[in-house]
Amino acid sequence: MASKRPFSEEDFACPVCCDIFSDPVLLQCGHSVCRDCIQQYWKTKVSRECPLCRKRSNKNPPVNLALKNLSLAFLNYRGPSEELCEVHRERLSLFCLHDEELMCVVCRESHQHRNHACRPLTEIAEERKVRILLDLLTRKMKIIQHDKFECSHQAEHICHQVWHTENVIKKDFKHLHQLLYDEEKAMLAALNEEKMQKTQLMKDKIEKMTEEILSLSRTIRELRAKFDMLTSECTSRAQDMNQEPETVRGGLIDTAQYLGNLKFTVWSKITRSISYTPVVLDPNTANAQLILSEDLTCVRDRDEQEEEDVDGVQLPDNPERFDRCPCVLGSVGYSSGTHIWDVDVGDSTFWMLGVTTESVKRKGTNSLPSEVWCIGYDSDTLSLKAPQESCIPFLGCEKPKRVRVKLDFDEGQLSFSDPLSKSLYHTFTTSYMEKVFPFFCSLCSVSPLRILPVVKLSN
Repeated sequence: MASKRPFSEEDFACPVCCDIFSDPVLLQCGHSVCRDCIQQYWKTKVSRECPLCRKRSNKNPPVNLALKNLSLAFLNYRGPSEELCEVHRERLSLFCLHDEELMCVVCRESHQHRNHACRPLTEIAEERKVRILLDLLTRKMKIIQHDKFECSHQAEHICHQVWHTENVIKKDFKHLHQLLYDEEKAMLAALNEEKMQKTQLMKDKIEKMTEEILSLSRTIRELRAKFDMLTSECTSRAQDMNQEPETVRGGLIDTAQYLGNLKFTVWSKITRSISYTPVVLDPNTANAQLILSEDLTCVRDRDEQEEEDVDGVQLPDNPERFDRCPCVLGSVGYSSGTHIWDVDVGDSTFWMLGVTTESVKRKGTNSLPSEVWCIGYDSDTLSLKAPQESCIPFLGCEKPKRVRVKLDFDEGQLSFSDPLSKSLYHTFTTSYMEKVFPFFCSLCSVSPLRILPVVKLSN
């Protein structure tokens, strides 16, 4: 009787090299690959991803001991014991297509396998290898086709991003140009006004002096006509005319007022209308359900009408984006220092604010990511959430209008407070092992979350 195989070679084939597993490691997605194979594969990729499903994995995946032991057992089982038939002690050189088992030439003539179609084992082995390789290549081709589609989609989105960003830049610079133009116009108007005032002053002075010149001319003529009849009255009159004309102080244009520190003066006036926002949202991380403001400081959920309008528009599923949870991150992460930002939550009925790690899971889950430290509001309840902990409600606490988030990375402290009432809600204390990013979540389409600007630049 032929020897039946309890398992097939396909069960122990590495998806990369197609050979029996050698030191297999277990990736986060659940797939197993030879350690050397995955290390070589990662050298050709930007990120550490599974060669089958493309999900990210840890840098040092653990050894799959169960699979390693089974692979060794399979190799031992496939060795000397498989070369000879246990019944006839002949070489196992054939494969029964009907019973799908190995057999020798004597087994082929036995009652059990008589009239069964069989083929040489070498041919079957080559076919199996080709089939495994073909399946692997087919899976790879599908993955590459999907990646190609994503790249094309991202290329289109990049063009849209550039178009939108160019428009915003042009709009902002147009505003700055207008501010400069208005300031230039105001300064020139003030200069012309001073010119008119002082020119008129000079005209009035000139007219007055012209009249005095005419009066003096008449007096001189009279004096010359009556030179021989000079009297004390004439002498007294000449003394009155001897007074020097009054000079005008400040009669010239005050050019120092306009040209002194001109650029600094204009810049100071412009900066009074410009503010600085400590956190700017990263649209590349935003879930497609969210709407961000043009200046990337506000976020809210879409309403039903907006959902209909956006049905035909699909954002690229880039690795940074949350695909299901309605979240968005700040554009800059922190790995040191103290950072503070205030958020106006207004009348929003559902929101969450805090920080999360750079490696936070962004795909495949509708629930709040586990690697988040945050404060949130839902169903008239204020609550706190930390990794590996359930939500802690604040009973009897009024809904805030503003929330201040203060991160002290070096001390491992994250505080939430109300900047209006100066009341502290809670302080998380932990040790951050990697860079963290500001975290925002919104399920309200009416009232957005708005990151507030800090002091004016002029201050």
